[in-house]
Amino acid sequence: MATKNTRPLSLHFDTRAIHHGLKDSGFDGATLPPIYQNAAHYHETAQDLSNTFAGETGNHVYMRLTNPTNQFLENKLCALESGRKAILTSSGMAAINNACMTLLRAGDELVASKSLFMSTFNLFTNIYHRYGIKAVLADPLDPEKIEKSITDQTRFVYIETITNPGMEVADIRKIAAIAHSKGLPLLVDNTLASPWLCRPIELGADIVLHSTTKYLSGHGASLGGLIVDAGNFDWSQPRFNDFSSVVAQAGNLSFITKAWREAQVNFGTTPAPFHSFLTAVGLNTLGVRMERHMENAMKTACFLKQHPKVKWVNFPGFEDHISHKTACEQFGSRGFGTMLTFGLENEAACFKCIDRLSMVLNLANLGDCKTLIIHPWSTQYITFPKEQREQMADPCLLRLSVGIEHIDDICADLDQALAGV
Repeated sequence: MATKNTRPLSLHFDTRAIHHGLKDSGFDGATLPPIYQNAAHYHETAQDLSNTFAGETGNHVYMRLTNPTNQFLENKLCALESGRKAILTSSGMAAINNACMTLLRAGDELVASKSLFMSTFNLFTNIYHRYGIKAVLADPLDPEKIEKSITDQTRFVYIETITNPGMEVADIRKIAAIAHSKGLPLLVDNTLASPWLCRPIELGADIVLHSTTKYLSGHGASLGGLIVDAGNFDWSQPRFNDFSSVVAQAGNLSFITKAWREAQVNFGTTPAPFHSFLTAVGLNTLGVRMERHMENAMKTACFLKQHPKVKWVNFPGFEDHISHKTACEQFGSRGFGTMLTFGLENEAACFKCIDRLSMVLNLANLGDCKTLIIHPWSTQYITFPKEQREQMADPCLLRLSVGIEHIDDICADLDQALAGV
């Protein structure tokens, strides 16, 4: 009888997205995690439950704390992002808020990219401001301005791999080096790139965040967020003296430990296991989906750039784009993201274009396998004060999240819609 080879193979990313953790899951040979849809787990003895609460076992107690379905996905996504430990949350914004609130206290400051996702911008500049926390916004393409924005009160630096909707690509290596030289961690929202295109931890980032709702699931059927800890940052520095009790136990994993104990458990941001199951299903096809997304995005951007009704196209794949060089360095030959923005003559033209579309869907999401469009000025930013709204959006701008349909169908739908503008 032949002996089965149990020696681990060195697998490529696309393969690991499918196979990581399956044989170690304890799920009786299941190739997807079972849905543990129960609020709590019983223990045989009082001492067993006491030991678990004391942190002496890895047993599950209550869904708000841990869940086997969630844990399986956490471990897989953590490995794909080259991290050491991860926490799943109920949404991308829950991940961002939990990560930030683990670090922030009244009187603190944070330095962030001035080009931020709408909800992140609102969280940093408006909501945190009410609690005595100052957000200093700087140009993500100018590391020197980021450095000059750092003060003794700064607790972290925050950027997005690809800004939404600015389509800027920050130099993660340079900004990480600046943050570290000041004794600060770098937090990176990697949603628009996914770990298939970019792994910020490998470029020096300390904490990586995701909305798993987007490319990681890819089907628009589930909501979720992710915090990944690189496990490299030294939390014993005097600036982080509030971490001292955690450092004694968790060392360089103090951040993720503190985030779970303080934010995740007490804010109640644990995802439903069914959402994690759906994300795990979508994750199996991440590699092939991202390949098609990237190919379609480049072709769609080129189509729109030469269209007579389109005034401009903002896409890092163009050689004349301000972030093209950085995108090439960080993403290699894989692509330049799957989202683009383009401009029409005015807001009325944008509305006409959307209303004439047949296949492309008008909705507030991105990263779906379907091509999606939105007019940010009249939707996501409509309630913003005038000055902030003008900083973040443009009445002439349309945001397009390019899906994986046949490229001819995507371009044909856009063409017929633009014909009536």
